Amino acid sequence: MTKVALFGAGGKMGVRLATNLARTDFQVGHVEASEVGRNRLKSETGLDCVAQDAALQGAEVVILAVPDTVIGKVAAQVVPVLAPGTMVVVLDAAAPFAGHLPERADITYFVTHPCHPPIFNDESTPEGRADHFGGVAAQQGVVSALMQGPRDHYALGDRIARAIYAPVARTYEVTVKQMAMLEPGLSETVCASLLTVMREAMDETVRRSGVSHECARDFLLGHMNILGAVIFEERQGAFSDACNKAIEFGVPMLMRDDWKRVFEWDEIEASIHRIT
Repeated sequence: MTKVALFGAGGKMGVRLATNLARTDFQVGHVEASEVGRNRLKSETGLDCVAQDAALQGAEVVILAVPDTVIGKVAAQVVPVLAPGTMVVVLDAAAPFAGHLPERADITYFVTHPCHPPIFNDESTPEGRADHFGGVAAQQGVVSALMQGPRDHYALGDRIARAIYAPVARTYEVTVKQMAMLEPGLSETVCASLLTVMREAMDETVRRSGVSHECARDFLLGHMNILGAVIFEERQGAFSDACNKAIEFGVPMLMRDDWKRVFEWDEIEASIHRIT
């Protein structure tokens, strides 16, 4: 039985992970600094927290389910006392990419992050369709990186990832640098920004046209569904000449000519330093 120490067990993400780990054969020691978090873990899962030393005693894996802004501080306290060969699992590429993990050659760093359930899926249950975040009922993909450590440790990291993000449809092995381009580059800088603009556009349509919020929302989300299905090749289809002409003139109106600069590594690094 593999022993796991889960730090930040009473946070939002920590509770999710603790819930899923409780369904596995991993032996878990839960660590939470705040009384509020300890109470949350107890009330939502029935699990108790233990002292840090007790959780780390014999732990083969340490999961840092803490915010990016404090990962460096927590890692600086935890990593020096770990036994050689221990795996430290981080749930986002930002802090590792920014260099906030202590240098220690005899431990493993494994970074893993969920893709979240896709818009186009075949979830057949109400719970699955309602699980937009993942880790409850809807299947999702996961990206993972063996940042450092023996190659055979990847299999253990993958087991951990599949456990904490279950149910998992597939996993992808990437590098930490590639993961940083996926997030914040692709998912937050681009996707979250453009979706925010689309929401603002919906509100502006309501303000200018006088149609109801419900009407504009149904119209926009329905078109997102079919347009997205064609653009992302979920189904075969072609846009009308009118739609193609609107895109031809719309993209230059909405996007700067150099918008793809957000994927330059100096921009990715700047974004991550702001996050961490």
